[in-house]
Amino acid sequence: MRAREAERGPPRARGSAPARPALDRLGLLLAAIVGCALALQPFALARPNRIAAAAPEFLWNALDPLRAGLAGAAFAAAALLLAFRNPPRLRLAAAAAALLLLGLASGWSARHLTPPGNAYIRVSPGGGAWLMLLAYALAVADALARLRLSPLGRLGALGIAAAALVLLLWSGAWDPISVMREYASRADGFRRELRVHALLALGSLAAAAIVGVPLGILCHRSPGLRGLVLGGLNLLQTIPSMALFGLLIVPLAWVAINLPGAAALGIAGIGPAPALIALVAYALLPVVSATVTGLEAVPRAVRDAADGMGMTGRQRLLAVELPLALPALLAGVRIVLVQNIGLAVIAGLVGGGGLGTFVFQGISQTATDLVLLGALPTVAMAFAAAIVLDACVELSRGGGGAA
Repeated sequence: MRAREAERGPPRARGSAPARPALDRLGLLLAAIVGCALALQPFALARPNRIAAAAPEFLWNALDPLRAGLAGAAFAAAALLLAFRNPPRLRLAAAAAALLLLGLASGWSARHLTPPGNAYIRVSPGGGAWLMLLAYALAVADALARLRLSPLGRLGALGIAAAALVLLLWSGAWDPISVMREYASRADGFRRELRVHALLALGSLAAAAIVGVPLGILCHRSPGLRGLVLGGLNLLQTIPSMALFGLLIVPLAWVAINLPGAAALGIAGIGPAPALIALVAYALLPVVSATVTGLEAVPRAVRDAADGMGMTGRQRLLAVELPLALPALLAGVRIVLVQNIGLAVIAGLVGGGGLGTFVFQGISQTATDLVLLGALPTVAMAFAAAIVLDACVELSRGGGGAA
C-alpha cells in the first residue's frame, strides 16, 4: 500500500490547480512543422502542362470549402495531439489517420483543380503536403519506436502500410495526380524498369554474397590477407559511383569486341553489365567485413567444444561458426541491399535500365513528375528492405518475442 502511495507521489493540496499536460519536445516540433505547412506552404501545385511553371494553391483553394475546413481541422487536431505526451498508441492512431487523410486530400485536390476534359493540366502535391507527410511519417516512426514492437510486429505494421498504399492506388483516388498521369502513359515501361531495378539490386547482392562470404572466411583465417583485401575494398569505396560506372565502359567494350561470346552474354560498354559489376564491387566490403566480424564474435569455448566433439574444420564452420555469425551476416546484407537499391538509379546513366531511367529523363526534360516516378518507388523499396532485414537480424538473434 505504501509503495503504491509512493509511486503516486504526494497528494495534491485542496484547491490547487490541476497539473498541466506535459509537452512532448519532438511532438511540439512536428506540430510546428504541420502549422507552417498549413499556413505558409501551398498544398498543391497546378501546371497548365507537365513542364510549365506551377501556380501554388493553398489548402482552402485546393479543395472545396467543406473538405478544406474538415481536412484543416483534422490536420491541426492531430498535430495538437502530438504536441503533448499522450500514450504511444494514441499518437500512432492520430498520425496514421492524418497520413491517410493526407493521401485522400491529395487526390481530392487534383480532381478539384482539374477542369473537366482537360488532359494537359498537371496537379501535384505542394510543399505543404510534403512537409505534412514528413511530419506525420516521423510521428508514426516515433510512436512505433516508443511501443517497442517485436520484429513480427514491425513486419505487421509494414504490411498494413503496404496494404493501405495498394488500396489507395487500386481505388483510383490518386489517378488525377500528376505523377500517376505519368505512370498511366508509361505503365508498361515502368513495370519493365522496375523489374530491371530489382534484378540489379538483388543480383548484385547474390553475386557479392557468393564472392564475399568465402573471401571473408579466408580473411578471418589469414590476418595478412585480411589487411590486404579490406584495404583494397576500402580504397574501392572511395571511388564515386558515377566515376566507377564510367571507368567500366572502356574495358567492358574491349571485352565485348575481343572475347568470343561475351557480347552474346550481354557484356558491353553500356547496359546492365557495367552497372552490375559496379554494384557488386561496392557490395563486397560490407559483405566481407560482416563475415569477418561475425566469425570473430564466435566464442573460443564454442570452437573448442566443437573440436572436442570430433568435428572437422569444415563441419565446425558450417554447423557452428556460420550459424552463430548469421546476425552479423544479415546486418551486412541489409547494408548492401539498401545501398544497392539506391545506387542502381545510377545505372540509368550507362543504359543499364532501372528506375534511374525515369529520373534522368525527367532531369533532362525538366519534368519533376517523371523524376518522382523513378525516385518514389526507389525510396519505398529501400525503406521496406531496411525494415524487413532489420526484423530478420533481430529474429536471428532470438528477439522474436512479443513487444
